[in-house]
Amino acid sequence: MKLLRVGPVGQEKPACLDPQGGIRDLSGVCADFEGEAVGLEALEALKRLDLAALPLVGGAPRIGAALARVETFYGIGLNYAQHAAEAGMEPPKEPIVFNKSASCLAGPYDALRLPEGSEKSDWEVELGVVIGKRAHNIGVEEALGYVAGYCVINDLSERAYQIERGGQWTKGKSAPGFGPVGPYLVTADEVPDPQALGLRLSLNGQPVQDNFTSDMIFSVAQIIAHMSAFMALVPGDVIATGTPEGVGMGMSPQRFLRAGDVMELEIDGLGAQRTEVI
Repeated sequence: MKLLRVGPVGQEKPACLDPQGGIRDLSGVCADFEGEAVGLEALEALKRLDLAALPLVGGAPRIGAALARVETFYGIGLNYAQHAAEAGMEPPKEPIVFNKSASCLAGPYDALRLPEGSEKSDWEVELGVVIGKRAHNIGVEEALGYVAGYCVINDLSERAYQIERGGQWTKGKSAPGFGPVGPYLVTADEVPDPQALGLRLSLNGQPVQDNFTSDMIFSVAQIIAHMSAFMALVPGDVIATGTPEGVGMGMSPQRFLRAGDVMELEIDGLGAQRTEVI
């Protein structure tokens, strides 16, 4: 099932795609997509609906972030072997976990206004994982059973804030608009193997990132199990699982975002994003 949210900023309503690609309004049966509303039980109830009986959404509405609110927005650093190589760093011995501010959440086609004074804002296409059941001290073999679904994320990063300003990476990861999520939350049953997905990002029409999730150092299951040893993951939590090589910081010379740039992102089966920098 492909879930999405449509409408102006702050007025989005929950919806889903029907088999013909039409957008069906779910606001009569679901308040919005956040917390327990994206829990496994709630999603199973949505899958039992007769989509043909739901109202069609007409026109070409704006598509908002796939989630109304993120409980906690996590990221995983240096999780692709080729990305670690381009950064000149040894592959980590265990997942590098950081946080993005939940307020960075944005729609998949919303324009991006760079932070004032930013000179090193960068792109990162990533597979997003949405948690659907409380996970604490779980094993790798059961971890995927706690996933509600998957989505496309651009883990936008201001490298000077992230690396040169001291403290934690969170400062460089959290500006408003630095977390486009969507267009869809694709339920886990439609993604039989999260380690077999192609993911791509182009800048101004030129491919810069193009790899597969099989290049991850730590799999989705390993990430969830590892994190659950240190914290309880709860429904609505989002994990951005790392980016492949091809970020601006790794180029020679380095290339960072500027006004007028257009990023286009895509992950197999999860949809595409388009973000213009203003």
